[in-house]
Amino acid sequence: MARYTGPKARINRRLGAMIYENGGAIRAMERRDNPPGMHTRQRRPSNYGLALMEKQKIKHYYGLGQRQLRRYFEMVSRKTGNTGQLLLMLCERRLDNVVRRAGFAKTRPQARQGIAHGHFQVNGIKVTKPSFIMRPGDVITVRRRENLLNLYKFLASEAHGDAPDWLAFDAETLRATVQGLPGPDDISLQVDVNMVVEFLSR
Repeated sequence: MARYTGPKARINRRLGAMIYENGGAIRAMERRDNPPGMHTRQRRPSNYGLALMEKQKIKHYYGLGQRQLRRYFEMVSRKTGNTGQLLLMLCERRLDNVVRRAGFAKTRPQARQGIAHGHFQVNGIKVTKPSFIMRPGDVITVRRRENLLNLYKFLASEAHGDAPDWLAFDAETLRATVQGLPGPDDISLQVDVNMVVEFLSR
């Protein structure tokens, strides 16, 4: 899946979850939470269909393509532990997700755009890859340009929710520090990841 640019409310309604967090998609989901399309009948999907929907949740939520998701799955499948939890914890460590969870941006697409435009530095070095995997001790800062500092101070004041325990965010200095690795309780997406693991193991 290339970067999705279509109607985000349709994805939320199709998957039955708040995958995209922008205001328009949230309002549309509140008005109509049924699947999109005319004359939709509530048929129970097959196990394959359910697993496919769970996989689509992960791809849309974290902005992954099919090859990228497959590569992440192959990385974690070689490690000991719950493969599904390891997969989601790896996705949580992506730079675009960390920027969103810290409070620099309201949504992941917004965070991804800022990273791609070179607004952020990791350990003092400009990083333009949203898929950059963060490690404990890494520090994210906004580049010292007045327009960027004003923008992200405003976004930080508007962001909803507190940073998770494994992240420390200072809204005054616009500095986020990765204090540790996310655990199973820190995963922000509600998904049946075991179905996804079975799907990708075929």
